[in-house]
Amino acid sequence: MKVRTKLFSGALLVGFLACVYWILRETDTLTTILDTNALHARVVQLGAWGPAAIIALMMLAILVSPIPSAPIALAAGAAYGHSWGTLYVLLGAEAGAVAAFAVTRFVGYESVHRWFGDRLSIGLIGSQNVLMGIVFVSRILPFISFDIVSYAAGLTVLSFWRFAIATLAGIAPTSFLLAHFGSEMGTGQTDKVLVSVLALGGLTLIPVGVKLYRDWRARRRLERHEQ
Repeated sequence: MKVRTKLFSGALLVGFLACVYWILRETDTLTTILDTNALHARVVQLGAWGPAAIIALMMLAILVSPIPSAPIALAAGAAYGHSWGTLYVLLGAEAGAVAAFAVTRFVGYESVHRWFGDRLSIGLIGSQNVLMGIVFVSRILPFISFDIVSYAAGLTVLSFWRFAIATLAGIAPTSFLLAHFGSEMGTGQTDKVLVSVLALGGLTLIPVGVKLYRDWRARRRLERHEQ
């Protein structure tokens, strides 16, 4: 398929997602998504279709950046508990990430490869293990945009299955904690909610702590070498 055709297809997809977001905003559906309690009530009303709605909303939240995923994950936990809630959140987030990766891999990878050529396969940006590690760490850190990483990864040489595995491994702990947090919020037991919040914060600090420790070790080795 020609590059122009791919770019046109990508533009159509962007336009479609923009229309979806506009419809959600104009119909006040976005307001419901942002309100965990309202979304929880709506999901419960859907009955057997509730899990499918959670998965679809999680997927949409990854593809359309302005839609936050945290309220959806909390509502999933409140409606279905930590186990099933985690499963539905994982399925939706993984599907959304894979879809975003596939979009840029299909639309933009060939163009990027033409511009940079073999340089994409040289050094750290050409290492499957390094790229896989970057994706994994980015999934743990909440201040790094989930969707941007998914889209950007599709433009690299990272293989599809490595991206999928790194994403799944990275989002599993956070998905469980958010679903668990949502489940405990529904019980009204503030002590358990506090534990969940602390656990989520601790999980976020782990990669930061590892990075600081490695930097400290590197400085120590450099100081010893200079002596």
